[in-house]
Amino acid sequence: MPSAANAILSALSAGDAEKLKPHLTPVRLQFKQVLFRAGDTVAAIYFPLDCVLSLVITLSDGKTVESAMVGRDGAVGAAAALDSRESLSTAEVQIPGNAMMCNVAPLRKAAAESTALMGLLARHEQAAYGQAQQSVACMAAHLLDARLPRWLLRARDLCGRDTLPLTQEYLAELLGTRRTTVTAAARALQHEGLINYRRGTIQILDGKALQNRACECYASVKENYDRLVGRS
Repeated sequence: MPSAANAILSALSAGDAEKLKPHLTPVRLQFKQVLFRAGDTVAAIYFPLDCVLSLVITLSDGKTVESAMVGRDGAVGAAAALDSRESLSTAEVQIPGNAMMCNVAPLRKAAAESTALMGLLARHEQAAYGQAQQSVACMAAHLLDARLPRWLLRARDLCGRDTLPLTQEYLAELLGTRRTTVTAAARALQHEGLINYRRGTIQILDGKALQNRACECYASVKENYDRLVGRS
């Protein structure tokens, strides 16, 4: 399970990588597994390799809306290494897969001893905050016909696979809309030959054409991560 599959871990200097190596544990994360909830003190940081994690906000009526997606270009819980006291959102596994886990204390100690690592984590949190802001703008300004392609492309980038194990019910939950609306949008994309949907699996058939249908938010978020964190 190569840590280089994660952009943050692969960007570490040789010295920082050596310090963290004994504290990194490979883990297999399951669908809808909750890593921590809003208000929890974060105990561990997760560096996805081929899984995708969602940061979700739960509303008073029980509905949840995704504020950010995290995969192999980032980490979940990294703010805890910068002395953040508690999580402001719930971290949930969206697409199952592998990750590297590190307890907060050794990563916080390593960051305190390395300005390069501290800067990398700070830039990642900046990119993650930018993604959350972009999500708010996207929800307010863009139709689902453009938001769904953006979401699918982002998920593909984060896990490195064209086939995504996703139900339309779960997609609707994350996108903050009704299942029937997601079904109609997915059918349109399938009719055009951009995706194939079958029994809880969505396969991207034409990524270039799908990108042409996606809203500007896909490129904006990707460019921020590439610039601030580095390509995975």
